[in-house]
Amino acid sequence: MNSITDILNNFLAIFVFIPLLAFIATLVWKNRQEKPIALIVQATKAIYITVAIAYCVAWIINGAVPVSYRLATLYQTEHFVFAIQFYYDHVTAVYSIVGATLFFLVSTFSRYYMHRDEGFKRFFNTILFFALGYNLIIFSGNFETLFIGWETIGLSSFLLIAFYRNRYLPVKNGFKVISIYRLSDIAIILAMWMMHHLTHQNISFTELGNAKLTAESTQQGGMALFITIMIVLAAIAKSAQWPFTSWLPRAMEGPTSSSAIFYGSLSVHIGVFLLLRTYPFWSDMISVKIAIIVIGALTGIISTLIARVQSTVKTQIAYSSAAQIGIIFIEVALGLHVLALIHFAGNAFLRTYQLLVSPSVLNYLVHHQYFHYHPAASKVVSKLRAAMYILSIKEWNMDGFLYRYMWAPFKWIGARLNFLEKSAGKLLIGILAIAIAYPLIAKPAFLQSVLPAMPLVALIFALLLILYSFSSRSSAITAWQYLLAAHFFIITGIIANAAHVDTAQIVMYGSGVLLAAGLGYACLLRIYKIDRDVSLNKFHGYVYEEKNTALLFLLSAIGLLGFPITAAFIGIDVFFTHIGSGQTALIILVALCFLFIELAAIRIYCRIFLGLHKKLYHAVAFRSS
Repeated sequence: MNSITDILNNFLAIFVFIPLLAFIATLVWKNRQEKPIALIVQATKAIYITVAIAYCVAWIINGAVPVSYRLATLYQTEHFVFAIQFYYDHVTAVYSIVGATLFFLVSTFSRYYMHRDEGFKRFFNTILFFALGYNLIIFSGNFETLFIGWETIGLSSFLLIAFYRNRYLPVKNGFKVISIYRLSDIAIILAMWMMHHLTHQNISFTELGNAKLTAESTQQGGMALFITIMIVLAAIAKSAQWPFTSWLPRAMEGPTSSSAIFYGSLSVHIGVFLLLRTYPFWSDMISVKIAIIVIGALTGIISTLIARVQSTVKTQIAYSSAAQIGIIFIEVALGLHVLALIHFAGNAFLRTYQLLVSPSVLNYLVHHQYFHYHPAASKVVSKLRAAMYILSIKEWNMDGFLYRYMWAPFKWIGARLNFLEKSAGKLLIGILAIAIAYPLIAKPAFLQSVLPAMPLVALIFALLLILYSFSSRSSAITAWQYLLAAHFFIITGIIANAAHVDTAQIVMYGSGVLLAAGLGYACLLRIYKIDRDVSLNKFHGYVYEEKNTALLFLLSAIGLLGFPITAAFIGIDVFFTHIGSGQTALIILVALCFLFIELAAIRIYCRIFLGLHKKLYHAVAFRSS
């Protein structure tokens, strides 16, 4: 038995390395070489499903004892440890086998479905990238590892929704979805932040029960409730529960096979996984359970009503899937975890099948309706039924509600800052930067009284600059420069707030941000030299002519916001620990900053490189997809 335990421990990381190596391997092939790309993907999935089943069998033979394995420690201080840690139990077993099976089926289907598509290689690269993120989440042993996969899934979702990048709606809806995903990212970050203050260490998922006991023994119920609210918020946003349900049908703009694997089966059920994994922490919080049940019930009822009247098959399937996930949320809250896992597997396979066959079914139904159409007999409809019908056709105005109350106020603030486009505005920001940095460096006696207010002032300026970039319709270069300036104010604010910040932490954060900002600036300058136009007032579609530049700018955009490709990812995580648990205003400002930094950077990428190309000698798609 000991030998089996050692094998299970040592081979746990293989589930992450399989898609990672395949992703790297497919990058070296040209797009026209479809056969080797498809063979690599299918071989990878065949190996993956074999290993997943074999590992599960060995785990059961060994007594089905949970397996925990720490792969590496990336950064460590006296009170902070950033480690890549994996964990395997019955929840992981179900998610890994279901995921492996669906990955194999969808990759086999996509080999023929995507044949001769211009983005054949790009599609499979993104699918493998998604597989990497999915495995990082379901095999994660701590919040840090889970968060890496959480952000990876978010980015791959955006890339596949906006796969047809020369069209307006895929790009628009891709940005809409990633804005909701970013909200869930920030919720996870805040949960990690408060958990660190509760336990004074970085804990693994196996220690969540002890963290709950710590909260009870130290009378820190408020901290525990905040952590749970953030976890639930991240779960409902990621799994398209009310009031975020409307993003799910928008995500169907990508290829049908990607819709099947993402929004019919695996990605949309990640919120359920998060609730299952963190259940030991909030299992005795009755108010949280009631809230989850209410949200799940509302989602189930509203989504069912919407699905019954929609005219597009993908929208029907999307809302039907969201309704079933709402029921799964209820099952998790009631402690029926085995039933929830069975329900997850059944819903995932059903929705994948429905989406994959939907083109064929539509073709048959259109043909049948053409030759056998019989108009429905008119009948009297009650006012209640008519009202429910209109509400459901309009999808209960969830899109408009989210835009009006979540995004519009911040866009309004950013639009009031148009004076920053002018030279006087840039000069003002430079003076403010010097005025804030001077007291921290020189520490003059006559300014000591204002130092306690410096963190709030610096972060307010950072948020204002980010909101300007988020809503700007003028130069992309100016908007990009202000995003870099915002990072300076964030760093300054954190340093002013903390008693001591290690130089290594500042270097990690600053080096990653500067590298990403410099690369992005160089890409924008290259585009500017083409026809002196990088305005954010329209889509330019430069990916037609500058594919490599578009890729480099995307890397710089995600690097600027702290995606795990530079040291800034660890630096940002460490910087959050320098904000006290009672500093409400400060943590709200920091959270808003990191929420809108991603949206502003991705918006610049979308406007400059994606969408309809403005030059007439390129093919131009209609607004509607």
